[in-house]
Amino acid sequence: MAAAESAAAVPSSSSLVADTVLVPETAETAAATAATSPATAGTGSEAMVSKAALATKLLSLSGVFAVHKPKGPTSAELLNRLKEKLLAEAGMPSSEWTKRKKQTLKIGHGGTLDSAARGVLVVGIGRGTKMLTSMLSGSKRYIAIGELGKATDTLDSTGKVTEEKPYDKITQEDIEGILQKFTGNIMQVPPLYSALKKDGQRLSTLMKRGEAVEAKPARPVTVYSLSLQRFQPPFFTLDVECGGGFYIRSLVSDIGKALSSCANVLELTRTKQGPFTLEEHALPEDRWTIDAIAQSLEHCSSLLPAELALKKPKPEESNDHVLSCEYITLNEKKGEDDVIKTC
Repeated sequence: MAAAESAAAVPSSSSLVADTVLVPETAETAAATAATSPATAGTGSEAMVSKAALATKLLSLSGVFAVHKPKGPTSAELLNRLKEKLLAEAGMPSSEWTKRKKQTLKIGHGGTLDSAARGVLVVGIGRGTKMLTSMLSGSKRYIAIGELGKATDTLDSTGKVTEEKPYDKITQEDIEGILQKFTGNIMQVPPLYSALKKDGQRLSTLMKRGEAVEAKPARPVTVYSLSLQRFQPPFFTLDVECGGGFYIRSLVSDIGKALSSCANVLELTRTKQGPFTLEEHALPEDRWTIDAIAQSLEHCSSLLPAELALKKPKPEESNDHVLSCEYITLNEKKGEDDVIKTC
C-alpha cells in the first residue's frame, strides 16, 4: 500500500515502537581488558578495540538524515534493517556484556511510506529523534502514477479490484481541468487501509481481519502544487507537493471519481520531505555505515532551521552512556493516531 503518503499513516499514520538491545563496552574498557590478558592480545584484542571504538562513535551520532526506502519493506522494517546493520558493524552484543553498563542508541523515522512506495524516509538518531515531529508537519513531494478504470480496496495496486469503469473518453484536458479542485486547502477522507487508529488498532489491521470499519471523517489537508506530468491512457503521472496528513491514494481515487470513472495508485515515489531530496540526500542501503551516516548528519545539519539545530551536549551528558536501542516512528496527527509500545 502506498501510503504517504505523507500520512503517516505516519505521521498521518504510523506508530512508535521501542526495542532494547545491548551494545559493546567502551573502547577504553576493551583496551584495558586486552592489556590484562596477554593470551588474548594481538589481532583479537585489536579487533575488539576497533569494534568498541565504532560502538562509541555510533552512540555519539545525533541529528537527522535521510535514507532511500525501496519498494518492498515497510518503513518500520527498513528502520530495523538499518539498526541491525549499524549494530553489526559496531559489534553485535553477546551474553558476556549483559551485566556491563548499558548505553542507549535511539533511532526513529518520521513520515511513513508503506511497502509499495519508495523514496525519501527521514531518520532521526540520538537526540535527533526529538526533531522528527517537526519533519512530519513540513511539506512533502511525490511522483504518483495512477491507473484509470480500476478501483481497489486499498486504493493502490496491492489491493483487490472492487470496481471497473470505462476511461476511454477521458482526455488530458479533462484531467488538467479538474486538478484545481484538489489544490489548496481541501477536505480529504483518509483510506480505510491506513495506520489511522480505531480503539487503539490500525484500520488496516481491522480490515484485514474482515471486521467492519467506518470511514474516518474528512479532514483538512493542504496541497501546495499539483500538476499532470504525463497521460498515456489508462496511466497518468502526477507531481504533488502537499502538507502533513495527506494521502496520495485518496487523491488519485478522488480524481478518478471526479472524471466519472475510478482510479488507483500504481506507483508512488516520495522525492522530497522537508529539505531532504531523494537525489541529493537519501542514503541507499549500501551506504548505511557509521561513517557514511556521520558525514550525512554533518551535511544535513545545514539544511535544518536554526531553531532545530542540536545543542552540544553538556560534558556530563556525553559521558552518560546507557546501552539500549530503541526505534521510534511518529504519527503526523497527534492523539488517537499516536501509539507507543515498549518491549
